[in-house]
Amino acid sequence: MNGLKIIFMGTAELSCASLEKLVGQASSLSGDRQDVYPTIEIVGVVTQPDKPHGRELKLQAPPVKVLAEKFNIPVLQPPKARDEHFISQLKELQPDLIVVVAYGHILPPAILDLPRFGCLNVHTSLLPKYRGAAPIQWAIANGETETGVTIMKLDAGMDTGPMLTQKRTPISAQDDSAILYDRLAQLGAELLLETIPGYVSGKIQPTPQPEPATYAPKIKKEDGQIDWKLPAQTILNRLRAFMPWPGAFTFLKSVPKQNLLKIWKAEVVQKTGNPEEIISADSQGITIACGKDALNILELQREGGRRMSAAEFLAGHPLRPGNKL
Repeated sequence: MNGLKIIFMGTAELSCASLEKLVGQASSLSGDRQDVYPTIEIVGVVTQPDKPHGRELKLQAPPVKVLAEKFNIPVLQPPKARDEHFISQLKELQPDLIVVVAYGHILPPAILDLPRFGCLNVHTSLLPKYRGAAPIQWAIANGETETGVTIMKLDAGMDTGPMLTQKRTPISAQDDSAILYDRLAQLGAELLLETIPGYVSGKIQPTPQPEPATYAPKIKKEDGQIDWKLPAQTILNRLRAFMPWPGAFTFLKSVPKQNLLKIWKAEVVQKTGNPEEIISADSQGITIACGKDALNILELQREGGRRMSAAEFLAGHPLRPGNKL
């Protein structure tokens, strides 16, 4: 195989595992391995602009930029992927392949058609399930027991392009979005490196996605508000899915205003009652009736306060059976 000039496009922490694997592959290849894997040259990294962060609104670089600078790779940070000057810069780099991992923008045809091998994307779901911005969170929220990663060739749609390879992983009852995020980042990076040689040599051919597809829209803050009429298991799934943001939260009715309570840890218990109603509140937890079964809260946090156990919380905020959230 001939050498392969790659542009990497990514922004989130999820992207870093794939970039690091590509850099490692590029630096470890020797001449006698070129029949197995193409010689790689990462000619540039594209990421979103630095953004204000924290109370002082200091500009913070995306994780991918920090990693690229560590490896002395040139970084481009266009405000928009459709920027004409940016597209001209990409053309000057003459990439053979563009790899996209959690970049955050849909690419225009001018970029999709630029490399001779097109643009490959690492998507953290088993397409066509969970196209969109938040596949990890919605897979957990919807009670899926399995997910995975898909290497696909990008087209002009939202995760609609043909697929190259997939790899599966179970979702355990202990997995939350942060745990699954890290596992899928590594799984996607490994699958990307396995896929590139077969793809550029023609041994792996893109396959159209079957129908029907499902979607994973961007998470909004209101997605974290608990609806106690739902089954307790569904609420627990959403708690695991929406950690650390927006979390799973409810409101403590008090005077003069309601106080937000963020739930950090809970378990499903086989008890019944009217949804929203506290069944028991003691050192073993705060048990609240749901549409089916009940949720026993083990750790929680009042807005502006610290995370604490249910017993610690009750010492300062007594709750009684029959109270409602």
